[in-house]
Amino acid sequence: MSQNLPLRRMQKGQEGVVAKVNTRGELGRRIRDMGLVPGTTIRVIGRAPLKDPVEIKLRGYNLTLRNNEADHIMVTVKEVEE
Repeated sequence: MSQNLPLRRMQKGQEGVVAKVNTRGELGRRIRDMGLVPGTTIRVIGRAPLKDPVEIKLRGYNLTLRNNEADHIMVTVKEVEE
């Protein structure tokens, strides 16, 4: 069963699909302009030593987001098949 959680809480190596962007205005527009729109598949590549920022892969490129930006992005996490 899959679950929705903020991008900030995803672990290295996890994959998921953007479910919703929970912000409007300039930040919401900027997040969408970077390609983070509902239906986009993402994978967490890694994190900085203090867990901020987070690096993700989407649409063939890597993107780094601060945790305060990642908090606004809800992701449906793909379950790992055993």
